[in-house]
Amino acid sequence: MAEIRNFTMNFGPQHPAAHGVLRLVLEMDGEVIQKADPHVGLLHRGTEKLAESKPFNQSIGYMDRLDYVSMMCNEHAYVMAIEKLLGIEPPLRAQYIRVMFDEITRILNHLMWLGAHALDIGAMTVFLYAFREREDLMDCYEAVSGTRMHATYYRPGGVYRDLPEVMPKYQQSQWRSKKSADRLNERRTGGLIDFIGDFARRFPACVDEYETLLTDNRIWKQRTVNIGVVSPERAMQLGFSGPMLRGSGIEWDLRKKQPYEVYERMDFDIPVGVNGDCYDRYLVRIEELRQSTRIVAQCVEWLKANPGSVMIDDRKVRPPRREEMKGDMESLIHHFKLMTEGYCVPEGEVYAAVEAPKGELGVYLVSDGANKPYRLKVRAPGFAHLASLNEMVRGHMLADVVAVIGTQDIVFGEIDR
Repeated sequence: MAEIRNFTMNFGPQHPAAHGVLRLVLEMDGEVIQKADPHVGLLHRGTEKLAESKPFNQSIGYMDRLDYVSMMCNEHAYVMAIEKLLGIEPPLRAQYIRVMFDEITRILNHLMWLGAHALDIGAMTVFLYAFREREDLMDCYEAVSGTRMHATYYRPGGVYRDLPEVMPKYQQSQWRSKKSADRLNERRTGGLIDFIGDFARRFPACVDEYETLLTDNRIWKQRTVNIGVVSPERAMQLGFSGPMLRGSGIEWDLRKKQPYEVYERMDFDIPVGVNGDCYDRYLVRIEELRQSTRIVAQCVEWLKANPGSVMIDDRKVRPPRREEMKGDMESLIHHFKLMTEGYCVPEGEVYAAVEAPKGELGVYLVSDGANKPYRLKVRAPGFAHLASLNEMVRGHMLADVVAVIGTQDIVFGEIDR
């Protein structure tokens, strides 16, 4: 009888459950995984190298495109690094706006994760429900920055502009009746802050809907309980952060342990798992949706009561207002120089990290005193998580690979950079 050999198969790079351009080379004994070798680099765009040839303020848009599901959190780390080097601090209102949008981004990310993860494992409806709420939050992005995804809204010294007083409204068209447009516009009568406040009030009921569909679902539990178990000690050794670390039972969250902006003023809890499996990580992220909504509601309350400036009044960093620029020659020159040449940042090196939806996203920035970085290095949370894939899937079935990739919440923009 011929000897039984393991066979090797490709998973990806265009597989719908691979979440981007992951190529996995799986060594299998029948249906059981013996070894998984992730091949990365298929989405490498040289972001860190490109940033070295551009002024500091022109690379903010590159950050959006790293983890392209949690855009503003990437900007936040980069902008915080520049602010540390410059020795400036944004106004309090700008800090509250940043925290609010960080949490809106966390909700956006987790909704995308929940919909895609459930779809991979075979639950269709959650995907449609999650995208229904994502649409409202995308409108918030669009209201402040003019674009639904790559916002470039955070700037060194504050944010691009204050929250708008009016929300864009749906129009009657050949696809939408007047009655339908009016129903959609009911929540859009006030400004953006009212729209976000309304969202924070009704969103917890939506999370209950997701939980009704999944949390006690027999098939969901069969696909996630005791799959991809990581012990607390091993999670730390592997460099896990975010929900992957907290799912293994370690209460580590930069918003509490190393607070930045105004997080120390916020009242929220850190959800922690017990077993370190896919199901626990699911529960952690579901609870994070609720906690983020709490933080958003607190920010809305403060922002309504405290108007003020959203950008530091330092003319070396802040461009002139559009009105001044249109009518004053000096302001036009100033604006042109600031947007083309940028500003020189003092020599030094700095590391700034934020608690991004996937884990600790850090930016290490070295300046040699010029107007562009000498070196930029991004510490992407997904990279460490993907490195553990072999360990997490070994001994599991082929179908469980999909569940583990889903639970890691992998986005290739930040892994390949």
